[in-house]
Amino acid sequence: MEKMTRELVCSLLPSRRADGHKGDFGRVYAVAGSVGYTGAPVYAAEAAARTGSGLVFVGVPEEVYPIVAARCATAMAQPLPKDWEDLLERLNRCDAVVLGPGLGRLPQSEELVVFLLERLEKPVILDADGINAAAAHIHVLRNRRRPTVVTPHEGEFLRLGGDLSLGREQAALAAARALGCVMVLKGPGTVIAAPDGRTRLNTTGNCGMAKGGSGDILAGMIASLVGQGAEPFDAAACAVWLHGRAGDLCSRELTEYAMTPPDMIGRLPAVFRELRESE
Repeated sequence: MEKMTRELVCSLLPSRRADGHKGDFGRVYAVAGSVGYTGAPVYAAEAAARTGSGLVFVGVPEEVYPIVAARCATAMAQPLPKDWEDLLERLNRCDAVVLGPGLGRLPQSEELVVFLLERLEKPVILDADGINAAAAHIHVLRNRRRPTVVTPHEGEFLRLGGDLSLGREQAALAAARALGCVMVLKGPGTVIAAPDGRTRLNTTGNCGMAKGGSGDILAGMIASLVGQGAEPFDAAACAVWLHGRAGDLCSRELTEYAMTPPDMIGRLPAVFRELRESE
C-alpha cells in the first residue's frame, strides 16, 4: 500500500493555468442539507472553493434555503427544484457533484439519491446520508458506470456491506472492487482504494478532527479536485492528505479539544502555501 506524502500530493494536484478564468477550474454542485443540518452544505461548498474550484453551487431543500444562502459567501445557493429532471439537468452541466451531506434520512431524500445515482452522467462524491440512502439500494452503486467516490466512516461502511474483519486495507479494497467505486474508508489512517487494486494510506490527521462537519469538508475537497480534472482516485487521496494536514495545523495552534471544522477550512490556505514553498 502506497503512503501519501507531501511530495506525492504535489505531483498529483491539478495544475492551474496562469491565464485561466473561473470556467477553467471546475464547476462543483453540492446537493445537501436539511432542517437541523444547515452547516453541512456550507462546509462542503466553502471547502470546495478553498481547494480551488472556479464555481460552486449548493442545492438545498426550500425550507432551509434562506439560512444556507445567508451563510454562503463563496458559493451560489439554490433551492432544490421540485422537478428532479430540472435538477438533473443542472447537475449535468457541472464537473463534479457532492451528494448527501446533511441531506437527512426521510424517504424523499432516499428517493432523490437513488434517482440521481441512476441518471447522473457526472462524477459523484457520495457522502453521509447519500451513503445511507444508497446502502438500501446497493445495486444502484454496482450498476453505476460513471466515476463515484464513496466516503464512509466505519459505521456507514458496514451498512454498505463492508467486512472490517479483513483489516482496513483489504476491507476497503474488497468494497471498492465489489461496488466499482473509489472507496475512502475514513478513520485513523484513512485508506483510499480503487476498483483496479490500487490502495493508499493517509499519513496526516488527528483525533481533533472527529467532530461533526469534518466529513462534509472532505467531500467538498474531493469534488473540487475531481472538478479540476484530477482522476478520482488521485483526487480522493490528495484531498484526504490535505484535509488531515489542515487538521494538524489546527491541532498545533488550537489543540485537539478546541479546534472546529471551520478552523480546518481556514487553515487550507496555509496548507497550499506549504506545498508551493516545498516545490
